[in-house]
Amino acid sequence: MANVKTGLNSIVKYLSTKKETGRRSIGLLVDGPNVLRKEFNVNLEEIRDVLKEYGNVKIGRVFLNQYASDKLVEAIENNGFEPIICSSDVDVRLAVEGMELVYNPTIDTMALVTRDADFKPLLNKANEHGKETIIFGVEPGFSTALRNSADYVILLENDEMNYYDDSHFEDEDDDDIEYPTDNDVGKKTHRKKEALIDY
Repeated sequence: MANVKTGLNSIVKYLSTKKETGRRSIGLLVDGPNVLRKEFNVNLEEIRDVLKEYGNVKIGRVFLNQYASDKLVEAIENNGFEPIICSSDVDVRLAVEGMELVYNPTIDTMALVTRDADFKPLLNKANEHGKETIIFGVEPGFSTALRNSADYVILLENDEMNYYDDSHFEDEDDDDIEYPTDNDVGKKTHRKKEALIDY
């Protein structure tokens, strides 16, 4: 089982140590009906801020169904994302847009915000074509198949951000990063900003 690391500063450091020479060009796709719910308290502004430490978010799209409120659409636009209103299945539209990112030569990294295992083939195709993949998953209900398919996994749970790290690396120069034991995983170490949007 991978070590679980906790805290926003730790996640920013985690992504910054993984990046290659130069900043990455990121395409971010958000599965709105699946994750933008009151019970999850997902904050898109915070996700964008974490990704900005790693690279430049060139594409940021939030996929919504036809029942999305005007207030939600406005909040998404105010956060600098492009709302995509789908009259049919949101998953199909997100998968099509995701495949466009896979074949987009200007995008190095694909980031998905979802819990849905339906996007595992999209991640596999992105990896096959040399794209880095980052998943922001939400508990409860985050797919293990997704977690095991992405290069980097950031978990949004109980108002904190954690990440899974298989490398077991530790940086002796950074004393403010805590690496929790299995007993510490449930403790809150970073309170997220209040979510700006929800379904």
